[in-house]
Amino acid sequence: MAYLFSSATFRGLFLAVLCAVLAGCAGVPAQEMSNARQAIKAARDAGASQVAPQKLNEAQSLLERAEADLQQRDFRGARRNAVQARGRATEALSAVQTANRNETG
Repeated sequence: MAYLFSSATFRGLFLAVLCAVLAGCAGVPAQEMSNARQAIKAARDAGASQVAPQKLNEAQSLLERAEADLQQRDFRGARRNAVQARGRATEALSAVQTANRNETG
């Protein structure tokens, strides 16, 4: 009986399918979304709405865009917007920390 695939070909095909499946599962940017939410909460709790409202609003808007991208299964866009949201929230938090140092120093 003749084999249609050699063991090396079968192994290569199996690995290709496995990689495709894993890549599909890894597509949802859950960690990036969580990081953005936590950074926004930290900035808000620190008082960024008073010190750096524009940065905080930009972070919130980017997170909302990321959530909309996620609903549309645009995982690349969701990841990009979530990372940017975290960055803006971090900038807002840094502004609060700088303002607090200036008040005490």
